[in-house]
Amino acid sequence: MKSYTANTVAALAARRLMKRDFLWIEARDRETGDPVSVGFWSDLANVSALVVDPETGDPVSRDFYGSGSLISISDIPAIVGVSVENVTVTMSQLHDQVEEALRLYDCKQARIEIHTGLLDPDSRKLVDPAEPVFVGFIDRVEIRTPAEGGEGAAVLTCASGTQELLRNNPATRSHEDQQVRAPGDTFFIDAAVCPDWDHYWGAVGENKVQTVQQPQRQGLFGWGGFLGIF
Repeated sequence: MKSYTANTVAALAARRLMKRDFLWIEARDRETGDPVSVGFWSDLANVSALVVDPETGDPVSRDFYGSGSLISISDIPAIVGVSVENVTVTMSQLHDQVEEALRLYDCKQARIEIHTGLLDPDSRKLVDPAEPVFVGFIDRVEIRTPAEGGEGAAVLTCASGTQELLRNNPATRSHEDQQVRAPGDTFFIDAAVCPDWDHYWGAVGENKVQTVQQPQRQGLFGWGGFLGIF
C-alpha cells in the first residue's frame, strides 16, 4: 500500500498540486568510459530538485534541465510480479543538452530513472522529494529528423530493471569456471569425469550400481540447484 507524508496528504486534500516528471540518465563517456549523469524535467527553468534515490531511499539533490527538453513519458504500469515493462520517453531533439547526451555520450544500456514530483502552484516548489516510479535501462535511441514542416523527436525505448533477473547465467559447473569465481576452490575438480565413474558394492567387478543421468534443473539465474549439487 502506498503511503504519503503529511505534506503530500495536506496538498492532495487542498487539490493544489502540479505533477512534474524528472528524468535521470547515467550514460558513459565514449572515450574514457567514465560515467556521465544528466537530468531533465517537464518544465521550463533549469532547477536543482530533491529526488528519492531508488537504491538507498534517501533524498538526493540533482540538477535538471528544462525548457521543453522532456516532452512526454508513456504510461508506467504498476504491476505485481516479475515481468519486464517497457516505457517510451520522448524528448526534444533540438535541445542542446539532449543532443549532447544522446549523441556525444554512449547511452546503450545506460541506466535511467524516472521520478514523479508534486509542485505547489504558488511557490513552484516540490511538496516532498520526487518519488521513483521507474528504474531501468535504455534499450534503443531513435533521433527522428523530420521532413520540412514535420515534427522531430528523440525517442528512448526503455526496459525496466527486472530484465536483469531474467538473464541466464553463462557459468558452468566445471573446475575451470569455479577457479574464475573462487581461485583455489576444488569443489568441481572432478565434475567433467565423474559421470563416467563406475561404482560397486563389495568386490570390484561385482554388483555394479546402476546410475541414471538426471536432467539438469534450471534454478535461479540459470544455475542448477543450490551450489549445483541438488
